[in-house]
Amino acid sequence: MWVVKLGGSLSRSPQLKQWLKVLVNVGERIVIVPGGAAFADQVRDVQRHWRFNDVIAHQMAILAMNQYGLMFKGMVDDLIMATSIEEIQQLYKKRSVVVWLPSIAMLGQTDIPASWSVTSDSLAAWLAQHLPTKHLILVKSIAFDLPEVSTSWLVQQDIVDASFPHFINQAGFDVWILEAGNAGLFYTAVRNGANLGTHVLIENSGEDMPDSSL
Repeated sequence: MWVVKLGGSLSRSPQLKQWLKVLVNVGERIVIVPGGAAFADQVRDVQRHWRFNDVIAHQMAILAMNQYGLMFKGMVDDLIMATSIEEIQQLYKKRSVVVWLPSIAMLGQTDIPASWSVTSDSLAAWLAQHLPTKHLILVKSIAFDLPEVSTSWLVQQDIVDASFPHFINQAGFDVWILEAGNAGLFYTAVRNGANLGTHVLIENSGEDMPDSSL
């Protein structure tokens, strides 16, 4: 199974629909994790204005991911929605391409901190840990041509959230960063078994998750 996180920065790009079509047609078992897009930006804005706590903001940001994921379904009707790991596992058997709409109730029962240090990147990594995942792909609107990068470098460059290294600390899958414009290259690489883009070097730091305060 492949877990593919589509960043919110693609939300108004024609590359988004290209990615969705490629993921539907590539012939692999795929779970798509939506970013928060402008929906999450609105949560940040209103939290700054009204000063409500991180727990509420975290729940609202999860709903933002759901909105972006539902937008995917509106763009490509072949996608199937799932809210739980159990649903994903059932659809996995049918070779469906699934969009994960994370449940506030389910995530509330985990040890995932309610914090902006945990964004959709970390949630994608968390989900990948709970599925028979071979590859975790983060698709982002970035431009760099590096064969391999470390998790600490990604955090320093603000490409992933501060908790991401914790969530892939003991990953049993490969992690890759792909540029938004590389959907066609992704399709070819998957079909030919070639490298997928920039490989992420998983560093076993042994550090705890970052402080949950903003």
